[in-house]
Amino acid sequence: MRDRWKYFQPVLGYLGLLVCVFGVLMLLPLAAREIFAEEGRAKVAAWVFWVPAVAALAIGVIFTARFRAAPLDSRRAMILCALGWIVITAIGAVPFCLALDIGYLDAYFETMSGFTTTGITMLVGLDRMPVSILFWRTFTQWLGGLGILTFFLAVLYIGRSAHRLFGAESHKVFSRRPAPSLFRTLRILWLIYATFTVLTGVALLLAGMTPMDAFLHAMASISTGGYSPHDASIAFFRQAAYPNYVLIEYTIIVAMLLGGINFFVHYRLLTGNLRSLWDSLEMRLWWGLLAGAVVIVAASRFLRFGLGEGGWGAAHEIIRSSLFHVVSIATTTGFVTEDIGSPIFPAAAKQVFLVLMVIGGCVGSTSGGLKMLRVGVLYKMFVRQIRRLVSGPSAVQPIIVDGESIDDEELRRIAALMFGWIMLIVFGALVTALLSNYGTLASASGMFSAVGNIGPCYIPASTMVDLHWAVKIVYILGMLAGRLEILPLLLLFSPRTWR
Repeated sequence: MRDRWKYFQPVLGYLGLLVCVFGVLMLLPLAAREIFAEEGRAKVAAWVFWVPAVAALAIGVIFTARFRAAPLDSRRAMILCALGWIVITAIGAVPFCLALDIGYLDAYFETMSGFTTTGITMLVGLDRMPVSILFWRTFTQWLGGLGILTFFLAVLYIGRSAHRLFGAESHKVFSRRPAPSLFRTLRILWLIYATFTVLTGVALLLAGMTPMDAFLHAMASISTGGYSPHDASIAFFRQAAYPNYVLIEYTIIVAMLLGGINFFVHYRLLTGNLRSLWDSLEMRLWWGLLAGAVVIVAASRFLRFGLGEGGWGAAHEIIRSSLFHVVSIATTTGFVTEDIGSPIFPAAAKQVFLVLMVIGGCVGSTSGGLKMLRVGVLYKMFVRQIRRLVSGPSAVQPIIVDGESIDDEELRRIAALMFGWIMLIVFGALVTALLSNYGTLASASGMFSAVGNIGPCYIPASTMVDLHWAVKIVYILGMLAGRLEILPLLLLFSPRTWR
């Protein structure tokens, strides 16, 4: 037993460092409170953030001093990954409890939804909430977009363990690097990420948003998180009669696409390689999926409702709305201009949305979901099995993606991940159906949304807070499993890990 405890002590050492870094970040909302102060919004007391920040720093210092952060193997790296997300979420939930009248489970749910960039919310009355709380809520998504541990690794160089921690949080098949050094790679990725955020914020500001709205929506768009500071999400700008609300919607569409595309593709684009937008299997599938989904969603609405007397204006509205929601769901951002569960989207459109929830965005992006490249690999596996029926099982038929052969170990991993996703969704849908009055589609969509880190589903957002506590816990585990791609979480909760 003593040897086992000694084996896991380095995990606590690195956890202490992670908590220290997080404690410092918890003070940023106090600066946002002064920068983006708006009339009609109350200021929360500074101690709402000081208390958890100081507690995090104290815990981090104790852990760092008590436990030596020795090199980690793959197993301990995955345990630290899962444990780190759970602990950071537990600390990050405290400001919501102290500043708002909500229970800790709802606060934990909100924070986990933020860090995993899921976007399911337990909060209402966002338009009147303090700026510091809204900033913290959106900042959790921005920090979780590229990953809590990747930010930690970009700030602190921790030697050989960095590669194992990066692999534990980012299980990305064929995820290339902009630079040979992992430390430099992470800094390049975060620089691109921050630059896109700033550019999006400036574009939204020029389109007529207030500085606070522009900054928060920029963070939520690039991180594909979808937390808006308004209850109506992006529909707020149309309802409030913003003159450039159409331009705002198109700007956010572009920002969501930037977040949903592999950041290595962005690096290649920024270094002058325009072919990176279509020269890989994943990008070709990605553009084809988006185009096909927009056509189906828009066609289903045209066939169901027609244009009426609106002419081109009505046609443009349907096409723009269809494009917005397809991109929002495919990138797992979750912004909406209409309720996707409403009759305005026919049954065919709703089924397309469910498919997009499962697939998600590209590998190496901030999006959730199974990932477009993995779906392409699964399709190639299916085709290979069909060919083997014709040519015989002895025929050698490797699966080639972009000129590289995928080994059998990776194929088994992808198949296992797909199976795990299906089991999680079935389990969550069953629990939701048993403990609520929602039907089959709504119950399934809730867990689809959680595991896919999406946000919108066919359960009304205003009733999320009324879900049974057991359903909330299942969704929390689903969000974390989806973000970490199941394996680290399974390892953490496996009894054999601790024997």
